[in-house]
Amino acid sequence: MPGAGPVGAGRPVEVTGPRAPRTSPPGEDSEVHDVPGRPRRARLVVWAQRGLLVLVLAATAWAVVGRWSEVSAALVEIPWYVTALSSAATVVGILVGTLAWQAVVDDLGPPVGLVRGAQINLVGQLGKYVPGTVWAYLLQMELGRRAGLPRARIFSGSLIHLGVSMVASLLLGVLAAPVLLADTPSAAWLYLLLPVGLVALHPAVLTRAAALVFRVLRRPPPAERLRWGTVGRVLGLSLTAYGLFGVHLWLLASASGAVSGWDVLVCVGAMAIGMNAGILVFFLPSGAVVRDAILLAALLAAGLTEAQAIAFTLASRLMFVLADVLTAGGAALTARLALRRAGDD
Repeated sequence: MPGAGPVGAGRPVEVTGPRAPRTSPPGEDSEVHDVPGRPRRARLVVWAQRGLLVLVLAATAWAVVGRWSEVSAALVEIPWYVTALSSAATVVGILVGTLAWQAVVDDLGPPVGLVRGAQINLVGQLGKYVPGTVWAYLLQMELGRRAGLPRARIFSGSLIHLGVSMVASLLLGVLAAPVLLADTPSAAWLYLLLPVGLVALHPAVLTRAAALVFRVLRRPPPAERLRWGTVGRVLGLSLTAYGLFGVHLWLLASASGAVSGWDVLVCVGAMAIGMNAGILVFFLPSGAVVRDAILLAALLAAGLTEAQAIAFTLASRLMFVLADVLTAGGAALTARLALRRAGDD
């Protein structure tokens, strides 16, 4: 079992689940300052988010209930081994994405170790299921602080990883561009960002971005700049993760008998674009609506019926939730075992 790297505390930190970030006592952590009580406008935004989420869930339930007999029939048709393979592709994809995140964080300072990196990233990612994308980053920063890592390092690493992964999604999204642009031609503006994203992959640009984050948080910038090898590794791992997520969707769709082997390319492109387009809708949990709409369009273009497309999109959403919980729980359990082993030594 890989051990945690010698960063901060000498022993791995046990994490059993995400906790809300707390305000550090004076002098404990100068990276984050106390914030006054939440203003009225912020409370209104929170309630607006909750109201929108309720409307989204109600609309989804209405669409499913109206075709429940057909949707349930499509779900029942999925063989158990297809479900197992699709779930495995999802879990492996999440783990590969974690390696991509850790590659960035390791390049901004001493290596954090696989155990510690996994618990920070995977447990922190559960925050994306709360309306407002910022919660995942706050949880990662707090978990990193408990492990003895600067909040600025975790935050800048997460942002750089997000930027590289978005470029990877645009590259793979070209595979599904004909399908997506046929139904939503306004989405063409996303591909105008691709040249900008490719330029932004230059290590000097990414290093300056990281230094800016450190400066905003009033922390010393990284001593070394990101390297081409790191950027290439993160990009390759991100492409692999999205590819596995696309295979996950294609395996589910294959249960209908209406898709061909070539349709896996459309599924890969749609999943890559859908997952990152959902990030832009930060006021909804885990890219609700946007990602599902893109997957529906891809499945319909592949020849599935509307009921089948709804069924497999719902199945994909549920499998991702379970995979996120499973990998986060595995990371927490691994940390507990490592802590116990360190205590025995």
